[in-house]
Amino acid sequence: MTEFDAGTTALTDITGDYTIDVSHSRLGFVARHAMVTKVRGQFTDFSGTAHVDTANPADSKVELAIQVASVDTGTADRDGHLKSGDFFDVETYPEITFASTDVVRDGATWTITGDLTIKDVTKSVAIEFEEVGTARDPFGNLRLGFEGAVTVNRKDWGLTWNAALETGGVLVSEKIKLEFDISAIANS
Repeated sequence: MTEFDAGTTALTDITGDYTIDVSHSRLGFVARHAMVTKVRGQFTDFSGTAHVDTANPADSKVELAIQVASVDTGTADRDGHLKSGDFFDVETYPEITFASTDVVRDGATWTITGDLTIKDVTKSVAIEFEEVGTARDPFGNLRLGFEGAVTVNRKDWGLTWNAALETGGVLVSEKIKLEFDISAIANS
């Protein structure tokens, strides 16, 4: 049984320039808390663009800017702690950025490698995306959908705060799963 209905295909060639539709996209993350459960969060204020070239995927590019103060885990105290100097230090580093450096396509799977900058640290990450589908919405917009995820070690970006648990382990996992549900609109 599939989880969702199958995507639609309005275009077979998705080559073009797109802008991420923030109201229909999600940039999320998952961390293990107290080594027993998962805490999910997202950033609600971001912007991004993509140039997609199906004939020559290496000519494709993606740029993304995330306003760190928009972090939302559903708990105000936790969000405040994430914004503090213990984690993101929003006052000093208000933005997380991603800029692609390489794009490879294998059928409906796209691997986008790029520079992810958090605080003052830039590291290369490769994110695998599945092309979900294309559609023309009721407002005449041509939409393109992608879903992707990657697991990173937050310490690689200087996000090192933690607390030891009496029973062993730590309060916040080092490994963080980044999740991307992207709806992009073709530029006119």
